[in-house]
Formats: sequence, C-alpha cells, structure tokens
Amino acid sequence: MTIARLIVVSAALAFAAHAAQAAPAGYRIIDRIPGPDGGWDYVDASHGRVLVARTGAVMAVDMKTRAVTPAFLPASRGHAAIPVGSEILVTNGAADSATFFEGTTGALIATVPTGKGPDAAIFDAASGLVLVMDHKGGDVVLIDPKTHTAVARIAVGGELEAAALDGKGRAFVNVEDKNEIAVIDIAARKVTARYALTGCEGPTGVIYAAAEKLLVASCDGVAEIVRADTGKVVRSLKMGAGADGVAYDAVHRLAFVPAGRAGNMAVLALAKGDARLVETVPTQPGARTIAFDPDTGHIFLPTGQYVLKDGKYSVTPGTFELLVLGR
Repeated sequence: MTIARLIVVSAALAFAAHAAQAAPAGYRIIDRIPGPDGGWDYVDASHGRVLVARTGAVMAVDMKTRAVTPAFLPASRGHAAIPVGSEILVTNGAADSATFFEGTTGALIATVPTGKGPDAAIFDAASGLVLVMDHKGGDVVLIDPKTHTAVARIAVGGELEAAALDGKGRAFVNVEDKNEIAVIDIAARKVTARYALTGCEGPTGVIYAAAEKLLVASCDGVAEIVRADTGKVVRSLKMGAGADGVAYDAVHRLAFVPAGRAGNMAVLALAKGDARLVETVPTQPGARTIAFDPDTGHIFLPTGQYVLKDGKYSVTPGTFELLVLGR
C-alpha cells in the first residue's frame, strides 16, 4: 500500500469512527398523535410544545401529555408558526401577512404585511429580527418583533423556501426554482453570494451545522452537502423521493431528511467537513416536514394516509397524525 493510499484509507476510517460514535442508530416511530383534517406545512418543536402550521389554524401539541389543541391560533393558509420570545409568529400565505400572538393565551398582538406568499420564517437572535421568506414574491422581509413592523425587504428573486442562519449575521435561503442557495448579509440588507446546487432539483429544507461549517439542503431525491463559506458542494447523497424538510441534532451532529413520497427518513452523520448516510428509517408517505426537539431527542413528522383517485393524491379524512420518532 502506498503512503498516499494509506493516508486516504486512514482518513476514511477516522471519519467512519467519528461518525459512528456521533451517530447512534435505531430511530423508529414511538408514537402517533391524531389531529384534525386539513393541510399542513412547517412544524416547530420547542419549549415543551409542537406547533404545526395548518391551512386554517395552528395546531399545538403538549409534548408531555400529548394533548392536542386543534386550533390554538388562527391562520390563513398557514405555512410556519415559530416562537419569538414569549410570542408566536404565524405566516399566512393567503393573506400575505405575518401575525403575532401571545404565546400562552393565543391573543392577537399584531398583523404585519409581508410580500406575496409568505412561507418559511426564522428568528435571528444575533440581529433580533425575524426573516420571512416570500415564496411568490421573491423577497425576504425583515420584521422587528419588538415593534411588530417590517423594517426592510431584501430582493432575492425566485421562489423562496426555508432558511438557515450562521449566528454571525448571515442567512442561507433556498431558492427552489433556481436550484441555489442565496447568501444574505442581514445587516447590509443584501445578497452577497449565490451557491449553485448542481445536483439538486427544487431545494426546500436547509440547516446550518456550525461545528462543521456545512449546509445541508434537501432536494427531490438528494441532499446536497455544501461548504457554507465557499458554496462548494462537498457531496450529493441520494435520498428517498420527495425529500423536503431538514432538521439537525447539533449534539450528535446528525441531520434528518424526511422523504414524503418514499415514506422514509434519512439520517446523515456530519463529521470532518463531510457527511454520510448512516440510516434510512421507515416513516409514512406524506411525512415531508420535520421538527427536532433537542430536549427529548424526539423527531416530529406530520402526515396522513394518502390515496390515489383520478390521477390525484389526497389525504383520507380522519387519518392526519403527528408521527413521533425516537430511539
């Protein structure tokens, strides 16, 4: 064996050992929590509660008791519901707005106009601002949650999906129809780079792994592993069909990518500036958006039983449920 070959093999073994140590396997469905009929989009798990943005309302689930509040907050084609301090922000795709509610009582606090088709939202602790991605309008709207006003709009262009933050003033936004990640300087209010996702079709979910300085973007059937500083695609990993959301366990350095059409979830181990597939977990067709709760280590996937009729898929009434995965 040559020295070069030995170095390559040693590096590969070191990565595998590190990933194996950081990536305990054995994820499975441990609970199913039924909910009301209707569509759904993004889901959040934090502060002992799961929030699921539904078409006409935000559903809340108590993580300890599993008690469901079907319509905790109103929504107009709700896409995202995220905690912002003691409040909750909801994006309304049909009303082109973001609404703030008191986090305990659900009382309405304020309504903030956005651009067209507000979709994903994320709170940036570094700037104290909320970023709302307009899927139809192509803008990122910056909202000050203290004053409940839009303070800036950043023209990105394209169909915007989820975003990730590096905690140091940069946001990484998936542009679905352009197969790219737009890098935003939040303080400067501008796009500073565009990372081409060459092996990707329709990027939707994205996470930033700070320890590895990597982005994981989910596309249809593949996950792109991208260096956050340069935009270089480190690796393209094949996923199930209909891969959509991404969640991240920073402690174990695991990324979770659910595939809605394939009905499974990929578990990726991130280490040494790279990633590899360590497990594919059976879930259920339709389970495409995801939330990870770092306190319990549980994963939450909303879905329902799909049937094909007249060439179209629809959810059978009475079958919506929130899958809970754990080890």
